[in-house]
Amino acid sequence: MNLAQLIAIPTNLQSAFMPLVVVVLVLQFFLIIFLWLRLGALTKRYNAFMAGSPGAALEDVLTELARSSRQQDENLKSLHFSLRQVEQVYRNSVQHLGVVRFNAFPDSGSDLSFAIAVLDGNADGFVLSSIYGRDESRVYAKPVRQGKSSYFLTKEEEEAIAQSLRS
Repeated sequence: MNLAQLIAIPTNLQSAFMPLVVVVLVLQFFLIIFLWLRLGALTKRYNAFMAGSPGAALEDVLTELARSSRQQDENLKSLHFSLRQVEQVYRNSVQHLGVVRFNAFPDSGSDLSFAIAVLDGNADGFVLSSIYGRDESRVYAKPVRQGKSSYFLTKEEEEAIAQSLRS
C-alpha cells in the first residue's frame, strides 16, 4: 500500500465534507477581511499617537506625559495654596453691611439719624451711629467682635448688626 492509497479519502466522504470545507473557507475569508480592516484602524490610531515628532519612541512620549502630569500636580498644589490665601483675605474683608435710619427725637425732625454696621466674615468690625439734632449732630463708633460689642448698643445699632449678618 502506498502513501496515496493511505491518504485517499473515499468519494462518498469527499462529497459530504465538501460543503463543510467551503463554509470554513468562506468564514476564513471574512475573518481575514475583518482582521485587515481592524489592522488598518489600529495603524491609523498608532500613527495619530506618534504624530508629534517623527520617529519618536513610545518611551519618549510616555516620559513626556509623566513629566507633564507632575507639572500639573505642582500647579494644582500652587493653586490650592493660593486659594487658601484668597479665602483668608476674603474672610477678613468687609462682607456684611447693614444700615438703619431712624428718628432720634420723635417730637422733631425726620429719619436723618442712622446706624451702619460694617462686618467681615468673622462678624468683626464696627458700628457707626449718627444722631442728628436740630442744633447739633454726634457720631459714635463702636467696635464689634463676633457680632457683639463691649459697649452698650442701642436698639438701632443692634438692628444694623443683625441686618448686616443677614446680608
